[in-house]
Amino acid sequence: MAKSKTWKAKLAAVSAAAIVMGSLGLSTTPAMAAVPEPVKGDIFVERVPGIDEDFIKGVDVSSILALEDSGVKFYNQDGKKQDIFKTLGQSGVNYVRVRVWNDPYDSEGNGYGGGNNDIEKAIEIGKRATANGMQVLVDFHYSDFWADPAKQQAPKAWKQLSFEDKKIALHDFTADSLQAMEDEGVDIGMVQIGNETNGAMAGEKDWNRMSELFNEGSRAVRALDPEILVALHFTNPETTGRYASIAKTLEDKKVDYDVFASSYYPFWHGTLTNLSSVLKNVSDTYGKKVMVAETSYAYTAKDGDGHENTAPKSTGQTLDYPITVQGQAHAVRDVAAAVAEIGDAGLGIFYWEPAWIPVAPDKKLKKSKMIWEKYGSGWATSYAAEYDPEDAGEWYGGSAVDNQALFDFNGHPLPSLDVFKYLETGAVAPLKVDDVENLSISAVAGKAIVLPELVTVIYNDRSEGSVQVTWNEEALQQAVSNGAGSYVIDGELENGLSVTANLQISPENFVKNGGFENSDRSVWNITHRNGTAPHTSYQNKASDAKSGNYSLHFYSSDAIDFQAEQTITGLEPGYYKLSAFVQGGDAENSEMYIYAETSGERYTMNTSVNGWANWSQPELDGIFVVDGTVTIGGSVKANGGAWGSLDDFSLFRIQDADAVNQ
Repeated sequence: MAKSKTWKAKLAAVSAAAIVMGSLGLSTTPAMAAVPEPVKGDIFVERVPGIDEDFIKGVDVSSILALEDSGVKFYNQDGKKQDIFKTLGQSGVNYVRVRVWNDPYDSEGNGYGGGNNDIEKAIEIGKRATANGMQVLVDFHYSDFWADPAKQQAPKAWKQLSFEDKKIALHDFTADSLQAMEDEGVDIGMVQIGNETNGAMAGEKDWNRMSELFNEGSRAVRALDPEILVALHFTNPETTGRYASIAKTLEDKKVDYDVFASSYYPFWHGTLTNLSSVLKNVSDTYGKKVMVAETSYAYTAKDGDGHENTAPKSTGQTLDYPITVQGQAHAVRDVAAAVAEIGDAGLGIFYWEPAWIPVAPDKKLKKSKMIWEKYGSGWATSYAAEYDPEDAGEWYGGSAVDNQALFDFNGHPLPSLDVFKYLETGAVAPLKVDDVENLSISAVAGKAIVLPELVTVIYNDRSEGSVQVTWNEEALQQAVSNGAGSYVIDGELENGLSVTANLQISPENFVKNGGFENSDRSVWNITHRNGTAPHTSYQNKASDAKSGNYSLHFYSSDAIDFQAEQTITGLEPGYYKLSAFVQGGDAENSEMYIYAETSGERYTMNTSVNGWANWSQPELDGIFVVDGTVTIGGSVKANGGAWGSLDDFSLFRIQDADAVNQ
């Protein structure tokens, strides 16, 4: 077939042109180029400086065949049924990513789900993408089902192979699969050797072995066509030093690749500034191209198929954009801008599964389950338990990202799909309120509660404003009368929109800065005991905090041994209750507890950790305060390698001093 001009050729042409112009004394900067006027659309999109038609505006629609087999229909912007690949192309998409599993079927031929993406399905998807003018990124997982940092199983057929034989098998599977795609006319522009291989691939966890496997895959690609880009894929760019360490290891191990690719989901993976920084560091240091291989964002909080969604979550996620169609468009645009900011090395982005919508949105869950099982159009079927009993075998079901699609639950494209074609020019839309910020209000029982007269609204161009609100006064007074508890107070804006105030009435918390959110943390005294070096920090990371953004984080490769405490004075005599939250892991030989000391008495309550974001809440009742002073705190001891965080300390007065004698 006549291959389209590849990315390597394009980049070489650009470099050559720059050299020629420079030799002639001509400027190679775009400073004099006219800035295009934004076009009119249904969404606001800020133009991305430095982006051009070669920038990858990609999507991963690997589940599409299973969805279509399940009866899902897709439509164009005019509401007419249309091949989704044509619709994607009309919206500016120029690249399609497709995952490949070796053998996603059980011994009876039943598919594991997730699209049952074997090489035959990858070929079909690749042909349709090519027919609509898009290049294809082939994403080899080298597994029979999902591969990510937590799961990197070798395919069933490889599990008993020696390492040398596994290398041969990986090379041959890569070469044979790509040759089959090439023979069918698929325009392969890039090949991904492994999926989110942070610390393992195909069952191998040693970087020496992983590097050899990377090179076997790369060797197969080079032999087929040296112009095809070879990508490696990692995730968690927010972890300090991770990408720099991985890139150095790849260089030291002499791994042959072109593109360092990252997953980036805004609600999990830190700031865009950090993303640009860590990818640019890889590019500048090792001369690699970089890109985002997976991203997405929610346009609604609704669940369309009865299978729990990955986002939004009320805790552990950073939701910097409204959960709206416009918010979704802003999120995609900003990821593209973060990659474009890197310069010529920033190749582009891929949106993950923008078409994974419900298979039967108007039917009962029972009907959807039957369809998922039959066609593999959910993220996993029950048959996957044979291969992945602890994850898929327990949680098999539908789509966890139907609310992050770029199509609505019935297959109609959302305005946010057009963000791809607006990146170069920008787009404007009629100004309107896009989101109203619901309120979270904490109050102390017995004290006056006044809700604000104005609430903040966010417009579709990202600007903010204040709008007057009328609250349900009857509901508010009932909450005040009832005392401690959680309440939802409805409000109506003057433009007819609604808002809610989530009101939490609690006894007075006498711990100052118990959640570490205030920058003045002088009330806390942190002691690292028994000669240990400091191994705690006030970490700004919402996913590691029980509430808010900050928590007291701990980690050390050596021993963990510290206490955090504060002394509280001016308390009325009586009985008090202390509580806190703790989460973490890898805490061998641990001793963890909260404590209170007052009038010579010491009270303690033991606790423990059992995994990330699995919060324990130790509570200590019956602390008898006589002289108005108590010292409260938390103590953690564990072997090296333990990690976790403490958050949200509280001390409530629960009884008068003489209550127990009455």
